[in-house]
Order: sequence, then C-alpha cells, then structure tokens
Amino acid sequence: MADYDYETLLTDLSDGILTITLNRPERLNAINEVMHGELENVFNQAGRDGDVRAIVVTGSGRGFCSGGDIQAMDERGGAIALQHGRLGAVSQSGRRMIHNILWIEQPIICALNGVAAGLGATIALFCDIIYASDQARIGDTHVRAGLVAGDGGAVIWPLLIGVAKAKELLMTGDIIDAQEAERIGLVNKVVPHDQLMETVMELATRLANGPGLAIRGTKHAINKRVWNDLNLALDMGLSLEERSSRHEDHKEAARSFVEKRTPQYKGTI
Repeated sequence: MADYDYETLLTDLSDGILTITLNRPERLNAINEVMHGELENVFNQAGRDGDVRAIVVTGSGRGFCSGGDIQAMDERGGAIALQHGRLGAVSQSGRRMIHNILWIEQPIICALNGVAAGLGATIALFCDIIYASDQARIGDTHVRAGLVAGDGGAVIWPLLIGVAKAKELLMTGDIIDAQEAERIGLVNKVVPHDQLMETVMELATRLANGPGLAIRGTKHAINKRVWNDLNLALDMGLSLEERSSRHEDHKEAARSFVEKRTPQYKGTI
C-alpha cells in the first residue's frame, strides 16, 4: 500500500477503493499551485498502487472544484503563477495531470457534489463515470477568465456532447445544472444530494470486486479514442491557453473578479 500524504487532498483507501477528496472548502476547492502539483502526483501514485482497484474523486464542502484560484492569479500576476511560475511549466503541468488521469488502469468515478468550473470541470469529465448531485452545476468558464479552454476542455466536451453543443458551452462559459448535464450526456446520472456518496460507493464496490482484467481492458480500449483526440488537440489548446494568460483580458478578468465588477475586455488587440 502506498503512502498518500497531501496538503490539499484527503485520501482514504478502504476495501480496494481509493477516495480522493479535493480539500480547500473555504475556496470551493479552487486549485492553487500546491493542489495542482498534488493532483498530478496522486493520480500517478494511485495508478501504480496494486491495492487500489477503483477510485472515487469528489470535493469537500459544498463544491467539487471552482477551477483555478482566481484570487491567487490576481495576486501573483495571472495564471502563469498558478502553475509553478514558469512559462514552459504551464503546458507541461497541465499535460501531466490529464495524462496521469487517463493512464490509470483502474476505473475512476467522479462524485460531483457541487459546482465544477474550469479546470474543475475538466477533472470531473476525464473521470470514467460521473454521478452528479441534484445540486451540482458544471461549466468550463475559461473564456470568462479571459483564457482559452485549452487544458482539456476542447478535447473532452466535444467527445461527450458533440462539437456544436461543446462550442456553445465553451465559447460562452455558461454553467449548466446537473439535470441539463444529464440530458445532453455530459454526466451519467443525477441522484439526490444526500444519496450521492452512497450511490457512488455502491458502483465503486461493484467495479472494485468485478473482473478486473476485463474492466481495465474495456476502459483501455475505449480510452484509445480519447487519447486520439487528446493527441490531436491538447498541446495546441495548452499553447493557446498559455498565450491568452499573458493577454490583458485575463489580467482584467482576475482583477474584476476580486473587485466584484463586470470585466472590460479588450478583445484580440
């Protein structure tokens, strides 16, 4: 059994099920520099742990993950600071996280307990199965932060709901409720909030105790299609996102969020 010890993540391994809980509830589990690095590491670690037969990902408090920590971006000069403060690290860090999630052979279930926005939505949607609370909401809000939706959103949303609907939701940054997400095929199932973890753990137990070779092989075969689209679009998306993180629109979005006012974007200038 591996030693899981993280600052911003809670982990619990019981009966072959590893539960990973994003744990910055005071910020709706917004991803800061520390959490980003730990999310890269925990999926890599779990994937190589022979005691883990299924994985559940959820958030503490009333949200799943509100995305990147906008206040930290404003305080430290933009999204570059969020991912280790180096221009080159932005793409590499984002790529490693997505790759580590996809490389895991064990099935991953997302217990979407509340809002999932931006990178939080990406993490949720790259899980194999998503069960959502009836109080949950989800949206890729990158454009509302003046950023290209490049950290995986441009890959996974079209795969799940089709190109046209993905364009609408990614280019507007709109957040939809759990019922609409289920209707369009973005999540698998919506359950009453107080039954979410029980329902997810029932499925996780079934998968953990099922025919592991068959389950993992089936996941691997299906994920070949995801890898194909990932290889096509992820590096381009991350590069464009990095470019947009240096644009005045992103800086203005971060400032206006902290100052609680409507942002004044400059567009492509």
